Amino acid sequence: MWAIFALLGAVFAAVTSILAKIGLDGVNSNLGTAIRTAVVLVMAWMIVLITGVQKGIPEIAPKSWLFLVLSGLATGASWLFFFRALQMGPASRVVPIDKASVVLTMLMAFVFLGETVDAKTVIAGLLIAAGTVILVL
Repeated sequence: MWAIFALLGAVFAAVTSILAKIGLDGVNSNLGTAIRTAVVLVMAWMIVLITGVQKGIPEIAPKSWLFLVLSGLATGASWLFFFRALQMGPASRVVPIDKASVVLTMLMAFVFLGETVDAKTVIAGLLIAAGTVILVL
């Protein structure tokens, strides 16, 4: 089931990039990011409230709070840089470079999370990295 959700995430990420590129026409990238973030915030809280999971807030451990806040800061930085790049460059080149985060995530997962490194994963990471390098050149 996780693979279906991952695929849907990829589809919506692609749609997001195209909609954002069109929406940023004549709009400051930081302002565009703020508008998008406000929409995401409202949507996320609506889902939380509709599903009733807000009751679990008091049970969240301090360590989880810390890492969720840090993740939010990293997301904000990522979106600000991405929107600025998207405003300045073609979506067909900006988005694949942004998705080099896949390779960085894989490396960090191996180092910080102790996830298993296997030949298939290494080859896939190298191919993604090679594609990004080819695109940039």
